[in-house]
Amino acid sequence: MANQYRVLPKEGGNPRQISEVVNNAMEGKINSTGEFTLDTGGATSTVIYDRRIGPDSVILFMPTSLSSAAANKYPYGLFEYDSNYTVAAADTPYVLPLNSSEHAFGASLSSNQITVDYAGLYDVFASVDFTNSGAQKYDVYVWFRVNGVNVPHTTVHIGVTDKQGAVQGATRLFTDHPLDLSASDYVEIVAAVSNTAVSIVGLSSQTTPYVRPSAPAITIEVNLLQPSQTADSAFEPYVSARDKGQATVSHLPNSVAGKTYSYLVIG
Repeated sequence: MANQYRVLPKEGGNPRQISEVVNNAMEGKINSTGEFTLDTGGATSTVIYDRRIGPDSVILFMPTSLSSAAANKYPYGLFEYDSNYTVAAADTPYVLPLNSSEHAFGASLSSNQITVDYAGLYDVFASVDFTNSGAQKYDVYVWFRVNGVNVPHTTVHIGVTDKQGAVQGATRLFTDHPLDLSASDYVEIVAAVSNTAVSIVGLSSQTTPYVRPSAPAITIEVNLLQPSQTADSAFEPYVSARDKGQATVSHLPNSVAGKTYSYLVIG
């Protein structure tokens, strides 16, 4: 208990004691406040122990440290393929490869599949660098799949420019689409080309004649726009259970020390 303001004895008090208690209460000086720190080690809940808490109590809290105020980052991920890729046959859909995770929180990569840990509405952005060794333009189609099923309205079409002299044609495709995903859903990017003269190419870093970083052949970003309101943990801590003398606060998996909150118990 953070505060220990005077309380009246059960049999009452003298006018001075009564005046002090009433005036303190009118100025907000009450004893039903406290502080707690979120458990760490990937914990998804923290228990507050306080004798004033009951099954019907209202518990209000506010962050009191920078880590708690800025603690709840939304899931995101940046996934890439860093090498060249050639399709085996024209007019045939292929799941495009991904082989590295540059950033990931609440999302993971395995077998060219991006799996999300939490339900919600995600923005999914992809870019693919195509090159064309042929003497004419060829078509490319790219779209998304979720759990192996094509997602309607996600196809993007471009024509890859043709080779000019010794210089191969090159066109970068961009696509962006919101996807409503459940926890453990996975996303894939699929492509089909009208001719195998079209391939996907990444650029290595170089030091001469000037310094230039590498460019991945394929990039996919996933960012949670809105969490689900019916599944998984909320992205702000909330009181998920109340009992005599304690309450449970649910939150995202926490591994950061010092996420402290002050709370107020009413009722």
